[in-house]
Amino acid sequence: MKSHCVAQAVYTLISLYRQYTSLLGKMNSQEEDEVWQVIIGARVEMTSRQQEYLKLETTWMTAVGLSEMAAEAAYQTGADQPCITARNHIQLVKLQVQEVRQLSQKAETKLAEAQTEELRQKTQEEGDERPEPEPEPEAYLRED
Repeated sequence: MKSHCVAQAVYTLISLYRQYTSLLGKMNSQEEDEVWQVIIGARVEMTSRQQEYLKLETTWMTAVGLSEMAAEAAYQTGADQPCITARNHIQLVKLQVQEVRQLSQKAETKLAEAQTEELRQKTQEEGDERPEPEPEPEAYLRED
C-alpha cells in the first residue's frame, strides 16, 4: 500500500535528521551543505509521496462512499447477504484507512521530535562556540 511508502519516506527523513544531529559540530561547512542537500531531497520525496497518498486516499474514500450506497440499495431490494458482505468489507477498509492515518501521524510526530532535537543541538552548539566574556578586573580598593 502507498501509505507504507509515505511512512518509509518519513522514517528515512527522521533517520537523516538524527544522523545530522549526531554530527553537529564535527563537520566542516561543505560536509554540512552536502548533508543538507540529502535532507532536502528526502523532504521533497516525502512531500511527493504524501501528496500522492492523499490523492489515493480521496479516491479510495469516494469508492467507499459509492460502495456504501450500493450496499444500501442492495438492502432496499432485499439482497441481505450481499449487503452484509459489502458492509463488512467497507468496515474493514475504514479500519485500514484509520490505521494508515495513525501510522502517518506517529511518523509525523517522530519527525517533529527529530527536528526539535536537531534545533536544540544546533542551538547548544552555537552557544558553545561563543566565547565567554572575560571577567572584569576588580577595582583596587584604596584607603586614602
